[in-house]
Amino acid sequence: MGLRMGGRSTARTTYGRGVKIMRRSHGTRQGTRSILRRSKTQRGRINIARVMHQYEIGDRVSVVLDGSQQKGMPHRRFQGATGVIEAKQGRAWVVALHDKNMAKTVIARPEHLHPLE
Repeated sequence: MGLRMGGRSTARTTYGRGVKIMRRSHGTRQGTRSILRRSKTQRGRINIARVMHQYEIGDRVSVVLDGSQQKGMPHRRFQGATGVIEAKQGRAWVVALHDKNMAKTVIARPEHLHPLE
């Protein structure tokens, strides 16, 4: 593969007289320090009732990210969003929701979902 046009090969760039400045990270979990942090009382084992909860198609759920469980975690932009269960896909659930007036589908494991009502 090679570098893109105008790309740099190292993570550091030098400006002026030998001052090294790190380039900004653009990863999928950037800016999630406060979103994915668990409070002191929530640390430890996860609640088994949350993992074993059986949802029915049509149930309303809220997407609440659990930072201690990385598998099946939706993108951070869906934190706090409310949607409807559409289907089950393996161990995860397919949730239909709206992201800024656009219909989206999120696949998330039950650790990252909270039932409503």
